[in-house]
Amino acid sequence: MLETRPSKKQRELLSFIDGFIKGNGYGPSYREIMRALDYKSVSTVAVHVDGLISKGLLHKKDNSARSLEVVNSEKSATSTPTSPHAAWLQKEIDKRAKILTAKDDDILKYELTILLEASKVLGLAPADNSKV
Repeated sequence: MLETRPSKKQRELLSFIDGFIKGNGYGPSYREIMRALDYKSVSTVAVHVDGLISKGLLHKKDNSARSLEVVNSEKSATSTPTSPHAAWLQKEIDKRAKILTAKDDDILKYELTILLEASKVLGLAPADNSKV
């Protein structure tokens, strides 16, 4: 039962966990999540994981490592991409767009254009395509 929608960070985490499980056959460790999503500490991962568990979107099978499971839900499946690559792609788009706001750089514009085209191919909708 979903009480509230997950935050942006929680959706990103849920998407990463789902993609990791699909790719590896087991859940990621908190440290792997921390590195992949560029969190500063494992406790930040724990806070987001606990939030997703309390919202019914994530389940821990037991107290062992790598026991996270994504709870199947039509709502969560349609609202977030299931690929960790999609999260990475959006992160790279945002990073380059932020740098471009500070300085004009042709190479960054080219990289951003390629990343935006890749997101179109994958059927993702970047937040703002006017950054190029």
